[in-house]
Amino acid sequence: MNISRRRLLGAGLALPLPLVMTRVARGAAMHRITVLHMNDFHSRHEAVDGRALTCKPGGRADCFGGAAKLATALAQLREAAVAEGRTVLLIDAGDQFQGSLFYTAWQGRVELEVMHALGTEAMTIGNHEFDNGPEVLGRFIGNARFPVLSANIDVSAEPALARLVKPSVMIEKDGLKIGLVGLTTLEAPITSSPGPRVVFSDPKAALARETEALRGQGAGLVIALSHLGVAEDHALAGQVAGVDVFVGGHSHTLLSDSEKGAAGPAHELITGPAGKAVVVQAACYGRYVGRLDLDIAADGTVLAYGGDVRHVDLSLPDEPVVAAIVASYAGQLDTVRKRVVGHAPEALGITTCRIGECALGSFVTEAMLATVHGADVAISNGGGLRIGLPAGDITVGDVMGMLPYGNTVATLQMKGVDLASAVANGLSRAGFGAFPQVAGIRITWNPLAAADARLRRIEIRQPDGSFAALDPERVYRVVTNNFMRAGGDGYVAMRDKAIDPYDGGAPLDQVVAGAIAQASPFAPRTDGRIVVE
Repeated sequence: MNISRRRLLGAGLALPLPLVMTRVARGAAMHRITVLHMNDFHSRHEAVDGRALTCKPGGRADCFGGAAKLATALAQLREAAVAEGRTVLLIDAGDQFQGSLFYTAWQGRVELEVMHALGTEAMTIGNHEFDNGPEVLGRFIGNARFPVLSANIDVSAEPALARLVKPSVMIEKDGLKIGLVGLTTLEAPITSSPGPRVVFSDPKAALARETEALRGQGAGLVIALSHLGVAEDHALAGQVAGVDVFVGGHSHTLLSDSEKGAAGPAHELITGPAGKAVVVQAACYGRYVGRLDLDIAADGTVLAYGGDVRHVDLSLPDEPVVAAIVASYAGQLDTVRKRVVGHAPEALGITTCRIGECALGSFVTEAMLATVHGADVAISNGGGLRIGLPAGDITVGDVMGMLPYGNTVATLQMKGVDLASAVANGLSRAGFGAFPQVAGIRITWNPLAAADARLRRIEIRQPDGSFAALDPERVYRVVTNNFMRAGGDGYVAMRDKAIDPYDGGAPLDQVVAGAIAQASPFAPRTDGRIVVE
């Protein structure tokens, strides 16, 4: 994609002003590089609001993003950098997959077309790139016109990925050799489905190995393209010799000097025993894109750095090439996703589903429980809810966007002691996707306790509506989703302690859509099934 400066100005858009540089070393700059970066886009090709709800005509004022407006923002930033005499590199820190019907229906094809149009030059593998197994990721990488990286995974034994994933790559810009090293979170085997033949290893050791090799090949700048999370990036910065920059993802962290609510500065220089490194990250869902300017001496010393994130708001015009790509696929989705299944008097978000009981989580688990005659308990992972539901008409598309993984209802029997172990696992991961949403059960917990000591009490709902203490030796019939039943999100007790498991139940999105239809007007509420001690 190549949008001219004249065209942008003709659209009435002021190009961003040059940003103040922070000088960290003396010397004359030989290379002036601008790194444009994005992360955790999660298939949000259409605009969403702050609760990750798809925006509708006349909807909320806080809508943002969409691939076509993202393309315009990137083009603006590129034009501004070039006008300042800078050479531009566009990279992606992972998790393009999962989060909307565009991914559910085409499993990476739309994301790849958009990335090609944007001019993406390299990407690291995020955990959600494995959501539909190695075969889907392998097809994506095989068709990509840019390298897909991860240095800390070994795919040599996985036929669908062998020889496709590169640990690192060298890209030359303005006469400067830039080494990029991909890093993938060790949570991927827990939170996704890479399969048994993909082996994950220590990111620090992998980064050190690849950085040494890249420096030996003449790299003047090394960037860790990291899908580890901002805390892990901060912990690694300055710990591996030769790494100058961490362009991060996974934690959805906004780092900015200008945006309200940012978790930290736009680019923090971290000093450690092995040197210094700058850490950047640009939130998620295409709400922001990042710009990092670097002035580099002939010997590779970073002399100065600057830049910030750019908010992608709805005032930006749609870039026509990307808009046409999105529209061509959106049109094919419309027939299915526009079918109305219910009506909600108010919107329902998912912001609390990873830290406590949430109304949508409670409703989904009650719907799951109702599908299995004689079941005692239903438990689902809060991270399985990817977007909320809007006020007004609720469509099939809204439900599929909320539950995009294609999961089925799974059943098993477990002893009470093993059920408690499963619940404790979810509570230990508060703040993450594993946090449990439940039905037929009441949990009392202490969120301030150590991770392995948060569970205080479990009570099981009785036929008369009362609650009785969990019996450690009794066998309970449990309903979950097939991802968790297979040990996903750390629920290994559901895999290893399962009695008579069955994963081939009804599609979860269909179960929930039917329940919404029966419950409309749809207004679920929390009712104290997860209680803080």
